[in-house]
Amino acid sequence: MTAIKPIQPLQKIDSLSALQGVQKTSEGRTSVAIPFQTMFQDAVSSAQQADSNYQNKISDMVTGKSDNLHDIMIASKKASLSLDLVVELRNKLLDAYKEIMNTSV
Repeated sequence: MTAIKPIQPLQKIDSLSALQGVQKTSEGRTSVAIPFQTMFQDAVSSAQQADSNYQNKISDMVTGKSDNLHDIMIASKKASLSLDLVVELRNKLLDAYKEIMNTSV
């Protein structure tokens, strides 16, 4: 069973020296490690692991390797909650994008 990592708060960038994580990509552009991006990637991978665990437990139940319905229900709820988290993160990201696009310059 994998533990869900707690959500880390976003950190404020005070100066240019705080941007030490800037890296060059293959096309010559620079990329910065974005805290929201890593949080979103962690949430997606956690959801994938929870779904995989759920599928394995269902498979064990169907093949007769396990008869523990309680664990299957827990795995189902974890997979459902993980997916709900990813959907809500996506919705927040889209809302933020729409708000940025609607701002006038």
